[in-house]
Amino acid sequence: MSFRFWTHSKDNTIQALWIVMGSVATLAISLLSVAILSRYFSKEEYGTYRQIIYVYNTLTIVFTAGLPNVFSYYLPRYTLAEGKEIVFRISRVLFFTGLMFSAFLFIFSGMIADLLRNPELSRGLKYFSPVPALLLPTLGIEGIFSTYQKTPYIALFNVISKLLMLLLVVLPVMLISRDYITAIWGWIVASAVILFLTLYFKGIPFRGVAMQKPALTLREVLRFSLPLVAASIAGVTYSAANQFYVSRFFGPAVFAEFTNGFFEIPLVGMITGATSNVLMPLFSRLVHEKSEVSRITDLWRSALEKSAVLIYPTVIFFLFFARELVVLVYSDAYAVSAKYFLVAMSLNFFNIIIFAPLLISLGETRFYAWMNYGQMVAIWVVDYLLVLFFASPLYLAIASVAINVIGIALSIWYSARRIGVPFFDLFPVSRFMVIAIHSLLCLSLIRILPALFLPRISDLLLVILVALCYGGLLWLTAPWFKIDYPALIRPLLRNKNLTNATEE
Repeated sequence: MSFRFWTHSKDNTIQALWIVMGSVATLAISLLSVAILSRYFSKEEYGTYRQIIYVYNTLTIVFTAGLPNVFSYYLPRYTLAEGKEIVFRISRVLFFTGLMFSAFLFIFSGMIADLLRNPELSRGLKYFSPVPALLLPTLGIEGIFSTYQKTPYIALFNVISKLLMLLLVVLPVMLISRDYITAIWGWIVASAVILFLTLYFKGIPFRGVAMQKPALTLREVLRFSLPLVAASIAGVTYSAANQFYVSRFFGPAVFAEFTNGFFEIPLVGMITGATSNVLMPLFSRLVHEKSEVSRITDLWRSALEKSAVLIYPTVIFFLFFARELVVLVYSDAYAVSAKYFLVAMSLNFFNIIIFAPLLISLGETRFYAWMNYGQMVAIWVVDYLLVLFFASPLYLAIASVAINVIGIALSIWYSARRIGVPFFDLFPVSRFMVIAIHSLLCLSLIRILPALFLPRISDLLLVILVALCYGGLLWLTAPWFKIDYPALIRPLLRNKNLTNATEE
Protein backbone atom coordinates (compact mmCIF):
# COMPACT_ATOMS: atom_id res chain seq x y z
CA MET A 1 0.00 0.00 0.00
CA SER A 2 1.42 3.40 -1.01
CA PHE A 3 2.33 5.70 1.85
CA ARG A 4 1.20 8.59 -0.32
CA PHE A 5 -2.39 7.29 -0.40
CA TRP A 6 -2.35 6.82 3.36
CA THR A 7 -1.27 10.41 3.93
CA HIS A 8 -3.15 12.13 1.08
CA SER A 9 -6.45 10.21 0.93
CA LYS A 10 -9.56 12.39 1.34
CA ASP A 11 -11.75 9.43 2.39
CA ASN A 12 -13.62 10.28 5.61
CA THR A 13 -12.92 6.88 7.17
CA ILE A 14 -9.19 7.18 6.60
CA GLN A 15 -9.20 10.76 7.87
CA ALA A 16 -10.87 9.57 11.08
CA LEU A 17 -8.58 6.54 11.23
CA TRP A 18 -5.50 8.75 11.33
CA ILE A 19 -6.93 10.63 14.29
CA VAL A 20 -7.78 7.37 16.05
CA MET A 21 -4.31 5.91 15.44
CA GLY A 22 -2.73 9.03 16.89
CA SER A 23 -5.09 8.85 19.85
CA VAL A 24 -4.32 5.17 20.46
CA ALA A 25 -0.61 5.90 20.51
CA THR A 26 -1.04 8.85 22.86
CA LEU A 27 -3.36 6.77 25.06
CA ALA A 28 -0.71 4.08 25.40
CA ILE A 29 1.86 6.70 26.41
CA SER A 30 -0.59 8.35 28.83
CA LEU A 31 -1.48 5.02 30.46
CA LEU A 32 2.20 4.25 30.87
CA SER A 33 2.66 7.64 32.53
CA VAL A 34 -0.16 7.25 35.06
CA ALA A 35 0.78 3.61 35.71
CA ILE A 36 4.27 4.75 36.72
CA LEU A 37 3.22 7.83 38.70
CA SER A 38 0.50 5.97 40.64
CA ARG A 39 3.17 3.50 41.78
CA TYR A 40 5.85 6.09 42.63
CA PHE A 41 3.59 8.53 44.54
CA SER A 42 1.69 7.88 47.75
CA LYS A 43 -2.10 8.07 47.42
CA GLU A 44 -2.14 11.50 49.09
CA GLU A 45 0.58 12.90 46.82
CA TYR A 46 -0.91 11.31 43.71
CA GLY A 47 -4.29 12.73 44.73
CA THR A 48 -2.80 16.24 44.99
CA TYR A 49 -1.17 15.84 41.57
CA ARG A 50 -4.50 14.77 40.05
CA GLN A 51 -6.24 17.71 41.75
CA ILE A 52 -3.84 20.10 39.99
CA ILE A 53 -4.67 18.52 36.62
CA TYR A 54 -8.36 18.66 37.55
CA VAL A 55 -8.18 22.40 38.29
CA TYR A 56 -6.25 23.04 35.05
CA ASN A 57 -8.67 21.05 32.87
CA THR A 58 -11.70 22.70 34.46
CA LEU A 59 -10.47 26.27 34.02
CA THR A 60 -9.02 25.74 30.53
CA ILE A 61 -12.51 25.84 29.02
CA VAL A 62 -13.19 29.19 30.64
CA PHE A 63 -10.00 30.88 29.49
CA THR A 64 -10.00 29.52 25.93
CA ALA A 65 -13.43 31.14 25.34
CA GLY A 66 -14.36 28.37 22.92
CA LEU A 67 -11.80 29.64 20.40
CA PRO A 68 -10.16 26.28 19.52
CA ASN A 69 -13.58 25.10 18.29
CA VAL A 70 -13.99 27.86 15.72
CA PHE A 71 -11.35 26.51 13.34
CA SER A 72 -13.47 23.63 12.05
CA TYR A 73 -16.49 25.96 11.71
CA TYR A 74 -14.97 28.96 9.92
CA LEU A 75 -11.98 27.61 7.97
CA PRO A 76 -14.14 25.58 5.48
CA ARG A 77 -15.96 28.83 4.62
CA TYR A 78 -12.88 30.87 3.72
CA THR A 79 -9.98 30.59 1.29
CA LEU A 80 -6.65 29.13 2.35
CA ALA A 81 -5.04 32.59 2.39
CA GLU A 82 -7.82 33.93 4.62
CA GLY A 83 -7.60 30.82 6.79
CA LYS A 84 -3.95 31.58 7.48
CA GLU A 85 -4.92 34.97 8.92
CA ILE A 86 -7.75 33.41 10.97
CA VAL A 87 -5.37 30.87 12.53
CA PHE A 88 -2.84 33.60 13.32
CA ARG A 89 -5.44 35.85 14.96
CA ILE A 90 -6.99 33.17 17.13
CA SER A 91 -3.62 31.76 18.21
CA ARG A 92 -2.55 35.24 19.27
CA VAL A 93 -5.70 35.65 21.38
CA LEU A 94 -5.10 32.23 22.96
CA PHE A 95 -1.61 33.34 23.97
CA PHE A 96 -2.96 36.35 25.87
CA THR A 97 -5.74 34.34 27.53
CA GLY A 98 -3.07 31.82 28.56
CA LEU A 99 -1.17 34.58 30.33
CA MET A 100 -4.35 35.57 32.17
CA PHE A 101 -4.93 31.94 33.14
CA SER A 102 -1.41 31.62 34.55
CA ALA A 103 -1.82 34.77 36.61
CA PHE A 104 -5.17 33.55 37.92
CA LEU A 105 -3.71 30.21 39.06
CA PHE A 106 -0.83 31.90 40.88
CA ILE A 107 -2.93 34.56 42.61
CA PHE A 108 -5.88 32.39 43.61
CA SER A 109 -4.02 29.14 44.39
CA GLY A 110 -4.64 29.55 48.13
CA MET A 111 -8.36 30.10 47.63
CA ILE A 112 -8.64 27.03 45.39
CA ALA A 113 -6.74 24.93 47.95
CA ASP A 114 -9.13 26.06 50.69
CA LEU A 115 -12.11 25.24 48.51
CA LEU A 116 -10.87 21.69 47.95
CA ARG A 117 -9.64 21.37 51.57
CA ASN A 118 -6.08 20.45 50.62
CA PRO A 119 -3.45 22.99 51.89
CA GLU A 120 -0.68 21.34 49.84
CA LEU A 121 -2.60 22.16 46.65
CA SER A 122 -1.73 25.86 46.98
CA ARG A 123 2.00 25.21 46.62
CA GLY A 124 1.46 22.83 43.71
CA LEU A 125 -0.70 25.32 41.77
CA LYS A 126 1.89 28.08 42.18
CA TYR A 127 4.57 25.85 40.65
CA PHE A 128 2.17 24.76 37.90
CA SER A 129 0.99 28.29 37.01
CA PRO A 130 3.36 28.89 34.00
CA VAL A 131 1.89 25.89 32.13
CA PRO A 132 -1.36 27.52 30.82
CA ALA A 133 0.55 30.38 29.16
CA LEU A 134 2.59 27.79 27.27
CA LEU A 135 -0.14 25.30 26.39
CA LEU A 136 -3.22 27.38 25.50
CA PRO A 137 -1.72 28.61 22.18
CA THR A 138 -1.19 24.96 21.21
CA LEU A 139 -4.94 24.24 21.13
CA GLY A 140 -6.87 23.93 17.86
CA ILE A 141 -4.51 21.66 15.92
CA GLU A 142 -7.27 19.08 15.37
CA GLY A 143 -9.71 21.57 13.86
CA ILE A 144 -7.10 23.03 11.48
CA PHE A 145 -5.81 19.75 10.05
CA SER A 146 -9.26 18.11 9.96
CA THR A 147 -10.58 21.01 7.87
CA TYR A 148 -7.80 20.68 5.32
CA GLN A 149 -7.95 16.84 5.47
CA LYS A 150 -4.40 16.49 6.73
CA THR A 151 -5.20 14.36 9.78
CA PRO A 152 -1.88 12.41 9.69
CA TYR A 153 -0.34 15.56 11.14
CA ILE A 154 -2.77 15.37 14.08
CA ALA A 155 -1.54 11.86 14.85
CA LEU A 156 2.10 12.92 14.52
CA PHE A 157 1.68 16.00 16.70
CA ASN A 158 -0.17 14.11 19.44
CA VAL A 159 2.38 11.31 19.58
CA ILE A 160 5.34 13.71 19.76
CA SER A 161 3.61 15.78 22.45
CA LYS A 162 2.85 12.77 24.64
CA LEU A 163 6.34 11.36 24.22
CA LEU A 164 7.74 14.68 25.42
CA MET A 165 5.45 14.53 28.45
CA LEU A 166 6.56 10.96 29.19
CA LEU A 167 10.24 11.78 28.91
CA LEU A 168 10.17 15.11 30.73
CA VAL A 169 7.50 14.44 33.39
CA VAL A 170 7.77 10.76 34.29
CA LEU A 171 11.49 10.03 33.86
CA PRO A 172 12.61 12.75 36.32
CA VAL A 173 10.24 11.28 38.92
CA MET A 174 11.82 7.85 38.40
CA LEU A 175 15.42 9.04 38.28
CA ILE A 176 15.63 12.21 40.38
CA SER A 177 12.91 12.56 43.02
CA ARG A 178 9.65 10.75 43.79
CA ASP A 179 7.52 13.82 44.43
CA TYR A 180 4.88 15.62 42.40
CA ILE A 181 6.80 18.93 42.29
CA THR A 182 9.44 17.20 40.15
CA ALA A 183 6.66 16.12 37.80
CA ILE A 184 5.41 19.72 37.58
CA TRP A 185 8.87 20.99 36.59
CA GLY A 186 8.71 18.42 33.81
CA TRP A 187 5.31 19.80 32.75
CA ILE A 188 6.79 23.28 32.41
CA VAL A 189 9.75 22.19 30.28
CA ALA A 190 7.61 19.90 28.08
CA SER A 191 4.99 22.65 27.58
CA ALA A 192 7.65 25.10 26.37
CA VAL A 193 8.93 22.59 23.79
CA ILE A 194 5.38 21.75 22.65
CA LEU A 195 4.62 25.47 22.17
CA PHE A 196 7.46 25.85 19.65
CA LEU A 197 6.42 22.58 17.99
CA THR A 198 2.87 23.95 17.59
CA LEU A 199 4.05 27.14 15.91
CA TYR A 200 5.68 24.97 13.24
CA PHE A 201 2.71 22.61 12.83
CA LYS A 202 0.08 25.35 12.54
CA GLY A 203 1.93 26.75 9.55
CA ILE A 204 2.06 23.48 7.59
CA PRO A 205 -1.28 23.83 5.69
CA PHE A 206 -0.36 27.39 4.64
CA ARG A 207 3.16 26.93 3.29
CA GLY A 208 3.77 29.21 0.34
CA VAL A 209 0.42 30.96 0.86
CA ALA A 210 0.34 34.72 1.33
CA MET A 211 -1.82 35.86 4.23
CA GLN A 212 -5.05 37.61 3.20
CA LYS A 213 -7.34 39.53 5.52
CA PRO A 214 -10.78 37.89 5.73
CA ALA A 215 -14.10 39.65 6.22
CA LEU A 216 -14.41 37.72 9.50
CA THR A 217 -14.03 39.90 12.59
CA LEU A 218 -13.09 38.90 16.11
CA ARG A 219 -16.50 40.14 17.27
CA GLU A 220 -18.20 37.71 14.88
CA VAL A 221 -15.94 34.88 16.06
CA LEU A 222 -16.79 35.61 19.67
CA ARG A 223 -20.49 35.81 18.83
CA PHE A 224 -20.18 32.21 17.63
CA SER A 225 -17.73 30.94 20.27
CA LEU A 226 -19.15 32.48 23.45
CA PRO A 227 -22.37 30.42 23.39
CA LEU A 228 -20.09 27.44 22.78
CA VAL A 229 -17.86 28.35 25.70
CA ALA A 230 -20.99 28.83 27.79
CA ALA A 231 -21.98 25.27 26.89
CA SER A 232 -18.42 24.07 27.43
CA ILE A 233 -18.20 25.74 30.83
CA ALA A 234 -21.43 24.04 31.76
CA GLY A 235 -20.12 20.70 30.47
CA VAL A 236 -16.84 20.98 32.34
CA THR A 237 -18.58 22.24 35.48
CA TYR A 238 -20.86 19.23 35.17
CA SER A 239 -17.85 16.90 35.06
CA ALA A 240 -16.17 18.85 37.85
CA ALA A 241 -19.05 18.38 40.29
CA ASN A 242 -18.20 14.79 41.21
CA GLN A 243 -14.50 15.52 41.62
CA PHE A 244 -15.20 18.64 43.66
CA TYR A 245 -17.45 16.86 46.16
CA VAL A 246 -15.14 13.85 46.41
CA SER A 247 -12.12 16.11 46.90
CA ARG A 248 -13.79 18.36 49.47
CA PHE A 249 -15.64 15.74 51.54
CA PHE A 250 -13.50 12.59 51.20
CA GLY A 251 -9.87 13.80 50.94
CA PRO A 252 -7.01 13.37 48.43
CA ALA A 253 -6.61 9.59 48.92
CA VAL A 254 -10.25 8.83 48.02
CA PHE A 255 -9.99 11.44 45.25
CA ALA A 256 -7.09 9.42 43.79
CA GLU A 257 -9.21 6.24 43.91
CA PHE A 258 -12.19 7.99 42.34
CA THR A 259 -10.27 9.64 39.49
CA ASN A 260 -8.44 6.40 38.70
CA GLY A 261 -11.79 4.68 38.20
CA PHE A 262 -14.46 7.14 37.15
CA PHE A 263 -13.55 7.67 33.53
CA GLU A 264 -14.95 6.41 30.28
CA ILE A 265 -13.04 4.00 28.08
CA PRO A 266 -10.46 6.18 26.31
CA LEU A 267 -11.03 4.40 23.00
CA VAL A 268 -14.61 5.68 22.98
CA GLY A 269 -13.46 9.27 23.24
CA MET A 270 -10.90 8.67 20.52
CA ILE A 271 -13.45 7.25 18.09
CA THR A 272 -16.19 9.80 18.79
CA GLY A 273 -13.65 12.63 18.89
CA ALA A 274 -12.12 11.58 15.59
CA THR A 275 -15.56 11.18 14.03
CA SER A 276 -16.63 14.57 15.37
CA ASN A 277 -13.50 16.25 13.98
CA VAL A 278 -14.22 14.80 10.53
CA LEU A 279 -17.99 15.42 10.57
CA MET A 280 -17.96 18.98 11.89
CA PRO A 281 -16.50 20.61 8.72
CA LEU A 282 -18.66 18.35 6.53
CA PHE A 283 -21.89 19.22 8.37
CA SER A 284 -20.87 22.88 8.36
CA ARG A 285 -20.37 22.80 4.60
CA LEU A 286 -23.62 20.88 3.92
CA VAL A 287 -25.67 23.26 6.04
CA HIS A 288 -23.97 26.29 4.49
CA GLU A 289 -24.76 24.94 1.00
CA LYS A 290 -28.37 24.12 2.07
CA SER A 291 -28.02 20.51 0.98
CA GLU A 292 -30.81 17.95 1.29
CA VAL A 293 -31.53 16.64 4.79
CA SER A 294 -31.01 13.06 3.58
CA ARG A 295 -27.32 13.80 2.90
CA ILE A 296 -26.89 14.87 6.52
CA THR A 297 -28.82 11.93 8.01
CA ASP A 298 -27.09 9.38 5.77
CA LEU A 299 -23.70 10.71 6.83
CA TRP A 300 -24.83 10.68 10.49
CA ARG A 301 -26.13 7.09 10.43
CA SER A 302 -23.07 5.79 8.60
CA ALA A 303 -20.76 7.39 11.15
CA LEU A 304 -22.89 6.09 14.05
CA GLU A 305 -22.91 2.48 12.88
CA LYS A 306 -19.17 2.46 12.23
CA SER A 307 -18.63 3.88 15.72
CA ALA A 308 -21.00 1.36 17.34
CA VAL A 309 -19.39 -1.73 15.81
CA LEU A 310 -16.08 -0.64 17.33
CA ILE A 311 -17.30 0.78 20.63
CA TYR A 312 -19.96 -1.67 21.81
CA PRO A 313 -17.74 -4.79 21.69
CA THR A 314 -15.02 -2.83 23.49
CA VAL A 315 -17.35 -1.58 26.23
CA ILE A 316 -18.73 -5.06 26.88
CA PHE A 317 -15.21 -6.49 27.07
CA PHE A 318 -14.17 -3.83 29.60
CA LEU A 319 -17.31 -4.47 31.67
CA PHE A 320 -16.32 -8.13 32.02
CA PHE A 321 -12.71 -7.32 32.99
CA ALA A 322 -13.03 -4.01 34.85
CA ARG A 323 -11.21 -5.09 38.01
CA GLU A 324 -8.37 -6.89 36.21
CA LEU A 325 -7.71 -3.92 33.94
CA VAL A 326 -7.75 -1.35 36.74
CA VAL A 327 -5.29 -3.43 38.79
CA LEU A 328 -3.02 -3.95 35.77
CA VAL A 329 -2.80 -0.22 35.15
CA TYR A 330 -2.79 1.26 38.65
CA SER A 331 -1.72 -1.70 40.90
CA ASP A 332 -3.62 -3.57 43.63
CA ALA A 333 -3.73 -0.40 45.75
CA TYR A 334 -6.43 0.93 43.42
CA ALA A 335 -8.58 -2.20 43.04
CA VAL A 336 -11.45 -0.30 44.68
CA SER A 337 -11.46 2.03 41.66
CA ALA A 338 -13.00 -0.74 39.53
CA LYS A 339 -16.51 -0.06 40.87
CA TYR A 340 -16.34 3.53 39.62
CA PHE A 341 -15.02 2.30 36.28
CA LEU A 342 -18.03 -0.02 35.85
CA VAL A 343 -20.46 2.86 36.41
CA ALA A 344 -18.60 5.22 34.06
CA MET A 345 -18.50 2.64 31.25
CA SER A 346 -22.27 2.28 31.18
CA LEU A 347 -22.46 5.78 29.69
CA ASN A 348 -20.49 4.60 26.66
CA PHE A 349 -23.56 2.78 25.34
CA PHE A 350 -25.18 6.20 24.82
CA ASN A 351 -22.54 8.86 24.28
CA ILE A 352 -21.38 7.41 20.97
CA ILE A 353 -24.13 9.65 19.57
CA ILE A 354 -22.19 12.77 18.64
CA PHE A 355 -24.93 15.37 18.36
CA ALA A 356 -22.71 18.40 19.04
CA PRO A 357 -21.30 18.76 15.46
CA LEU A 358 -24.82 18.68 14.02
CA LEU A 359 -26.27 21.18 16.49
CA ILE A 360 -23.32 23.55 16.07
CA SER A 361 -23.45 23.32 12.26
CA LEU A 362 -27.17 24.13 12.39
CA GLY A 363 -26.33 27.22 14.42
CA GLU A 364 -28.10 25.84 17.49
CA THR A 365 -25.36 26.88 19.90
CA ARG A 366 -27.93 28.53 22.18
CA PHE A 367 -29.83 25.27 22.70
CA TYR A 368 -26.53 23.43 23.15
CA ALA A 369 -25.56 25.91 25.86
CA TRP A 370 -28.92 25.74 27.68
CA MET A 371 -28.88 21.94 27.62
CA ASN A 372 -25.45 21.86 29.20
CA TYR A 373 -26.44 24.42 31.82
CA GLY A 374 -29.51 22.42 32.75
CA GLN A 375 -27.37 19.34 33.30
CA MET A 376 -24.84 21.36 35.25
CA VAL A 377 -27.41 22.69 37.73
CA ALA A 378 -28.96 19.24 38.13
CA ILE A 379 -25.68 17.46 38.92
CA TRP A 380 -24.51 20.01 41.50
CA VAL A 381 -27.83 19.90 43.33
CA VAL A 382 -28.22 16.12 43.16
CA ASP A 383 -24.60 15.48 44.21
CA TYR A 384 -24.93 17.78 47.20
CA LEU A 385 -28.04 15.93 48.37
CA LEU A 386 -26.32 12.56 47.85
CA VAL A 387 -23.31 13.66 49.91
CA LEU A 388 -25.64 14.75 52.74
CA PHE A 389 -27.73 11.58 52.83
CA PHE A 390 -25.48 8.76 51.57
CA ALA A 391 -21.84 9.94 51.95
CA SER A 392 -20.57 7.56 49.24
CA PRO A 393 -18.72 8.58 46.05
CA LEU A 394 -20.38 5.68 44.22
CA TYR A 395 -23.80 7.38 44.30
CA LEU A 396 -22.22 10.52 42.79
CA ALA A 397 -20.94 8.45 39.87
CA ILE A 398 -24.35 6.87 39.24
CA ALA A 399 -26.10 10.25 39.32
CA SER A 400 -23.61 11.68 36.81
CA VAL A 401 -24.26 8.91 34.28
CA ALA A 402 -28.06 9.10 34.67
CA ILE A 403 -28.21 12.87 34.09
CA ASN A 404 -25.88 12.56 31.12
CA VAL A 405 -28.10 9.96 29.44
CA ILE A 406 -31.16 12.20 29.87
CA GLY A 407 -29.26 15.08 28.24
CA ILE A 408 -28.25 12.92 25.27
CA ALA A 409 -31.86 11.82 24.71
CA LEU A 410 -33.15 15.41 24.80
CA SER A 411 -30.44 16.59 22.40
CA ILE A 412 -31.28 13.85 19.90
CA TRP A 413 -34.97 14.73 20.13
CA TYR A 414 -34.24 18.42 19.47
CA SER A 415 -31.86 17.68 16.59
CA ALA A 416 -34.43 15.40 14.94
CA ARG A 417 -37.14 18.03 15.34
CA ARG A 418 -34.84 20.76 13.97
CA ILE A 419 -34.09 18.93 10.71
CA GLY A 420 -37.54 17.38 10.43
CA VAL A 421 -36.85 13.67 10.79
CA PRO A 422 -38.18 11.01 13.23
CA PHE A 423 -36.32 10.54 16.52
CA PHE A 424 -35.20 7.00 15.68
CA ASP A 425 -33.63 8.17 12.41
CA LEU A 426 -30.97 9.75 14.61
CA PHE A 427 -31.05 7.07 17.32
CA PRO A 428 -31.11 3.62 15.64
CA VAL A 429 -31.73 1.75 18.90
CA SER A 430 -32.63 -1.58 17.25
CA ARG A 431 -29.33 -1.63 15.37
CA PHE A 432 -27.43 -0.79 18.55
CA MET A 433 -29.14 -3.67 20.36
CA VAL A 434 -28.17 -6.17 17.67
CA ILE A 435 -24.50 -5.12 17.92
CA ALA A 436 -24.61 -5.31 21.74
CA ILE A 437 -26.28 -8.74 21.84
CA HIS A 438 -23.78 -10.13 19.33
CA SER A 439 -20.86 -8.88 21.45
CA LEU A 440 -22.39 -10.18 24.69
CA LEU A 441 -22.99 -13.66 23.29
CA CYS A 442 -19.46 -13.93 21.88
CA LEU A 443 -17.75 -12.78 25.08
CA SER A 444 -19.94 -14.94 27.34
CA LEU A 445 -18.89 -17.99 25.35
CA ILE A 446 -15.20 -17.09 25.31
CA ARG A 447 -15.08 -16.07 29.00
CA ILE A 448 -15.92 -19.51 30.37
CA LEU A 449 -13.13 -21.32 28.51
CA PRO A 450 -10.13 -20.09 30.58
CA ALA A 451 -11.96 -21.01 33.80
CA LEU A 452 -12.36 -24.58 32.50
CA PHE A 453 -8.95 -25.16 30.93
CA LEU A 454 -6.57 -22.52 32.42
CA PRO A 455 -7.73 -21.87 35.99
CA ARG A 456 -4.38 -20.47 37.23
CA ILE A 457 -3.60 -18.09 34.40
CA SER A 458 -2.39 -14.58 35.32
CA ASP A 459 -4.68 -11.58 34.85
CA LEU A 460 -2.51 -10.13 32.07
CA LEU A 461 -2.43 -13.35 30.04
CA LEU A 462 -6.14 -13.91 30.69
CA VAL A 463 -7.08 -10.48 29.32
CA ILE A 464 -4.83 -10.88 26.25
CA LEU A 465 -6.02 -14.41 25.49
CA VAL A 466 -9.72 -13.61 25.85
CA ALA A 467 -9.35 -10.40 23.82
CA LEU A 468 -7.77 -12.27 20.90
CA CYS A 469 -10.35 -15.07 20.92
CA TYR A 470 -13.18 -12.58 21.38
CA GLY A 471 -12.07 -10.50 18.41
CA GLY A 472 -11.77 -13.56 16.20
CA LEU A 473 -15.21 -14.86 17.16
CA LEU A 474 -16.79 -11.44 16.59
CA TRP A 475 -15.33 -11.28 13.09
CA LEU A 476 -16.39 -14.82 12.16
CA THR A 477 -19.96 -14.57 13.45
CA ALA A 478 -20.66 -10.98 12.39
CA PRO A 479 -22.42 -11.92 9.10
CA TRP A 480 -25.06 -13.86 11.08
CA PHE A 481 -26.06 -10.56 12.70
CA LYS A 482 -25.66 -8.52 9.49
CA ILE A 483 -22.70 -6.63 10.95
CA ASP A 484 -20.14 -5.56 8.38
CA TYR A 485 -16.75 -5.36 10.12
CA PRO A 486 -14.89 -5.44 6.77
CA ALA A 487 -16.58 -2.11 5.95
CA LEU A 488 -14.21 -0.50 8.44
CA ILE A 489 -11.15 -1.48 6.40
CA ARG A 490 -12.70 -1.40 2.95
CA PRO A 491 -11.62 2.23 2.31
CA LEU A 492 -8.04 1.14 3.00
CA LEU A 493 -8.29 -1.73 0.53
CA ARG A 494 -9.92 0.55 -2.02
CA ASN A 495 -7.02 2.95 -1.76
CA LYS A 496 -4.61 0.06 -2.09
CA ASN A 497 -6.28 -0.93 -5.36
CA LEU A 498 -6.09 2.65 -6.55
CA THR A 499 -2.43 2.70 -5.67
CA ASN A 500 -1.74 -0.47 -7.65
CA ALA A 501 -3.69 0.86 -10.62
CA THR A 502 -1.78 4.12 -10.53
CA GLU A 503 1.58 2.39 -10.34
CA GLU A 504 0.68 0.15 -13.26
